[in-house]
Amino acid sequence: RWLKDKGVTAVITAERGRESLTRHGLEEYVSDCVILLDHRVNDQIATRHLRVVKYRGSLHGTNEFPFLIGADGISVLPITSLALNHQVSTKRIATGIPRLDAMLGGKGFFRGSSILLTGTSGTGKTIIAANFAQAAGLRGERVLFFSFEESPNQIIRNMHSIGLNLEPLVERDLLRFHSARPSLYGLEMHLATMFKEIATYQPHVVIIDPITSLMDLGTESEGKGMVTRLIDYLKAAQVTSFFTSLTQGGKAPQESEAAMSSLMDAWILLQDYEGNGERNRVLYVLKARGMKHSNQIREFLISDHGIDVVDAYIGASGVLTGSARAAQNALETAAVLAGQQEAAQLVREVERKRAALERQISDLRADHETEAVELRRIAEQVGTRTLLLGTERAASGILRQADAKVAASPPRKIKLGREIG
Repeated sequence: RWLKDKGVTAVITAERGRESLTRHGLEEYVSDCVILLDHRVNDQIATRHLRVVKYRGSLHGTNEFPFLIGADGISVLPITSLALNHQVSTKRIATGIPRLDAMLGGKGFFRGSSILLTGTSGTGKTIIAANFAQAAGLRGERVLFFSFEESPNQIIRNMHSIGLNLEPLVERDLLRFHSARPSLYGLEMHLATMFKEIATYQPHVVIIDPITSLMDLGTESEGKGMVTRLIDYLKAAQVTSFFTSLTQGGKAPQESEAAMSSLMDAWILLQDYEGNGERNRVLYVLKARGMKHSNQIREFLISDHGIDVVDAYIGASGVLTGSARAAQNALETAAVLAGQQEAAQLVREVERKRAALERQISDLRADHETEAVELRRIAEQVGTRTLLLGTERAASGILRQADAKVAASPPRKIKLGREIG
């Protein structure tokens, strides 16, 4: 009371009692604001928490929040928005893999979206994440890469083997790595550390490889709560987030990632197909909110030139990959060639029959012309004979008429020397 009368703001520290907030159980009642600090150890991992127990006359959060004590002082995990009122962007950003962009409508992901990439060990999750980081860096965007399984130098070295050179981006401070073992801190402490790094660096893209390493530190509900707060924080800042997730063998990927897949705007699955003595990688887009995307399962190859997504090849038994795809392709190519040869043979047979028919037609025409000439000759002969016969008949008729006249006239008397009568 005396401090209030003097207008002095008093900050009083006290030890917590065994069954009360303070040792004597009275201090919290006379104080206007009570802040409870807790240092908790779970699974041999210590985490500091802060909670505002009461604050008279002011609206305040009552949840527990982790806080860090570092070189810059005390850093408290910020309260993220739960109203889902963050701004959205219609701009699209490329993934760094052209054929994958084509599967996403040809333009890539929306800026500020959350992307989940799942797959078993060895399917190429980190490689695809590194392609995404390089594409963003080449656009002049800052990328913050959280790695919980590999050191920065190891990632840079491994990416050299597939033609990705990340060193220039690191030197230009367009790519910054933050590597730490998951067991170093608790779940909340890792989240607080990530928030601090994001606030300091102000990146355009954040990559977390893999998020499952953090989710294993707590229960499923705690892991989902952590991812929810992280996504809300990144979306509010219009930061594109890219999460990789390790899928346990023997489980359907849709079941193993059910805890956080609903929070993601896009979900790409990587899987292995084993057969014919080899293992091949495939990918497909399970969901992509707000954009047209392919429903095909596509094989992708990892070589010293990067990632190449090849065309889908469907056989009688389903999707074919690797040597089976090459063998089936060879069989179908041979079948096409055989079909072309058969078609060419049929064309030649048709041409042969057409030529034979034309020869027959030509022979028939020649026979017809010969017969026509012969018939014309016969017709001319018949006509000539008919004409001659008619002429002869006419001449015979004239002779007959003359004979008839001679027979009908009286005989003339002839007198020798003179005519009588």
